[in-house]
Amino acid sequence: MHIVVCIKQVPDSAQIRVHPVTNTIMRQGVPTIINPYDLFSLEEALRLRDQLGGKVTVITMGPKMAIEALKKCISYGADDAILLTDKVFAGSDTLATSFALASAIAKIGETAPVDMVFCGKQTIDGDTAQVGPGIARRLHMQQLTYVAQVEKVDLDKGEIVVHRRSEGGVQVLATRLPCLVTMLEGSNEMRYGSMDDLFRAARYEVAEWDHKAAGISVTAQCGLKGSPTVVKKVFAPPAKAVKAEMIKTEGKTPREVADALLTSVFAKHPKLEMEIGQ
Repeated sequence: MHIVVCIKQVPDSAQIRVHPVTNTIMRQGVPTIINPYDLFSLEEALRLRDQLGGKVTVITMGPKMAIEALKKCISYGADDAILLTDKVFAGSDTLATSFALASAIAKIGETAPVDMVFCGKQTIDGDTAQVGPGIARRLHMQQLTYVAQVEKVDLDKGEIVVHRRSEGGVQVLATRLPCLVTMLEGSNEMRYGSMDDLFRAARYEVAEWDHKAAGISVTAQCGLKGSPTVVKKVFAPPAKAVKAEMIKTEGKTPREVADALLTSVFAKHPKLEMEIGQ
């Protein structure tokens, strides 16, 4: 079984700043990490490989500095890693990104047929959750999004059974392979890399593909040319100016404290008391 995992190197959201004049994200000096949601997909792919055999290939698109993230994946146990890096890809939105990744996955499949593609449910820098479904659509794969658990993969029948979280509860879905799965957070716990994998990651040479190596002959769908999305403005939400109200509890019973709290809330939001009563 051959599994491809799509990851992304993103700025650490805890340290992101917005430029006060240009209103754009300031990436200089901000450490980068593997998109946290992608780690759940990587772990699930590694578990399936350990259970059923095969290999896991990790792929990302970005500048050469993304090699660090790919080597981190190798240290966790991934077998191979590919970096799509080319000036042609610069400025890609989710549409152009899904095109480039889908083209590369199709190229990978020419030598080693791909049974499953894993993605995180979304990235913490874009939060669109569009790239995974976009890849599935371009590769004509069944897509299973917001998966909380992979229950079973039957290679003989070419079938997968998953638990998908939805607004109404949990759906148990079965579909055929090949397919694309986007994993939810909390679905598993990332393993620690073994000593052998850590040493292998240090020596590993990540394959770097340009648009030609990825099987892209026409670049009109790549980069800015293939990106209809325009970001007009990025801004940080304004800090709230409302001060906290202190309620003195000294000498009061828990019931009296609760009544005082409700009285304060209903005084500021009179409609809320009416709605609760109804």
